[in-house]
Amino acid sequence: MARLLYSLLFYLAMPLVWLRLLWRARRQPEYLQQLGERHGFYAARPAMPLIWLHAVSVGETRAAEPLIESLLRQYPTHGLLLTHMTPTGRATGRELVTRHPGRLTQAYLPYDLPDAAGRFLDHFQPQIGLLMETELWPNLIEAARRRRLPMALINARLSARSQRGYRRLQPLIGPALAALGAVGAQTAADGERLQQIGARQVSVCGNLKFDVTPPPEKLQLGASWRQLLGSRPVWLAASTREGEEALILDAFAGMDIPGLLLLLVPRHPQRFGEVAELIAEHRLTACRRSEGGLPTRDTQVWLGDSMGEMAAYYALADLSLMGGTLLPFGGQNLIEAAACGCPVLLGPHSFNFALASEDAIACGAARRVADARAAAAVAGTLFRQPQELSAMRVAASDFSLAHRGATARTVALIACLMAPRKAY
Repeated sequence: MARLLYSLLFYLAMPLVWLRLLWRARRQPEYLQQLGERHGFYAARPAMPLIWLHAVSVGETRAAEPLIESLLRQYPTHGLLLTHMTPTGRATGRELVTRHPGRLTQAYLPYDLPDAAGRFLDHFQPQIGLLMETELWPNLIEAARRRRLPMALINARLSARSQRGYRRLQPLIGPALAALGAVGAQTAADGERLQQIGARQVSVCGNLKFDVTPPPEKLQLGASWRQLLGSRPVWLAASTREGEEALILDAFAGMDIPGLLLLLVPRHPQRFGEVAELIAEHRLTACRRSEGGLPTRDTQVWLGDSMGEMAAYYALADLSLMGGTLLPFGGQNLIEAAACGCPVLLGPHSFNFALASEDAIACGAARRVADARAAAAVAGTLFRQPQELSAMRVAASDFSLAHRGATARTVALIACLMAPRKAY
């Protein structure tokens, strides 16, 4: 009954969904491409059997890279269907498609309507479905159950805050979780919270993001930028969210570090122009990565308005401030920063990556700050104490290396579900 009511409300809300697509397309016209796929209509299907992995957007797609590589090696006769919900996620996945011609297919996952979910599964006929992190779609999971398609939630995470929200939807979410053949949780706490709202076959596999290796060419790009900038200190504000840039720019304006460059990288590309205007309003000398130029001696802010270069930004920076933590967004992934050996400052809101954040703080790879002004004060202190900053850099690299291994555990979990269906 709960799923029926959910489906009826979803159908009634579709005009609003389309209006939202049109609104997003004002900044990202790609939202109006492949519209049929969002309702389960697709052009072609690869001839080989498929493993289906859903990675909603950029972060999930990047986290899935080591798993995708392992699955393609483990199942050489299979292709991999990679689905997304956002154009930026699809663009990120396109790099993997280029790397594995003929083995990877991309598509948008349809809206969670019964008929669209059924068309999607009937068209691609995957051997297994893998949902990344928190992607729980009741109609999709029910359609898979009816077709006896094994489904798993992998790299699963659930904050205490999200759990409270899901509890209010227990009649809807509980059966969806119970229908999953396996859940690979990032941490024991994530696994316990998922079990409390209905998950059954739960294993703790760790966080796949620790297994992501920064692309060597991006690290080299960051190193080349560092060589051009010389000894000039660089403070990176990474993956910032709406409302945070103004706080950071205000705090940066009050810092007294000779030659300090603020490298500001917004989380969402549709906000690049808005953030550029904000920098101009603060009357700070700036340049944009998209325009091809590099900061000069007089440049105060470098706007990182590019896609796929975060590893290069981390490789360049002496210290980063993690976006999404100054305001209650829950924080972005600090693991990529650690993998690049970049120390991190975290604001008070890191509930999306609670355990990783606390572990990073405990081992000296990160520090907690109360707000943007406190972040500027701590950053200023660290820039004046290069030995302490260097120790944090070493701790960040050690932290990244110590937490690897989630890919192998996740592949083993998937193999248990795949075993009966290898002869498809």
